[in-house]
Amino acid sequence: MPNKQSAMKELRKTKKRTVHNSRIKVNVKALMSKSRALALKGDVEAAKKDVVAFQKAVDKAAKEHVISKNAASRRKSRLMKLINKSTAK
Repeated sequence: MPNKQSAMKELRKTKKRTVHNSRIKVNVKALMSKSRALALKGDVEAAKKDVVAFQKAVDKAAKEHVISKNAASRRKSRLMKLINKSTAK
């Protein structure tokens, strides 16, 4: 438990930030898994619609420094690679 007033305030801020960041991460992961599932199932048109929402969420998370820019780019790239592969079939 922190002793100083500034440390107590930092702890409160950290708790708020943790809740905020975890909500964003859960949303990104849910959109990613939904798009992956649709792509693997072969429903490419629905997957492409969900990819737009996923890309928007990932870019916003990167902008807010919840995830790094490189992680956002990597996730988008891998998902698009999967969708393009399932389109070619």
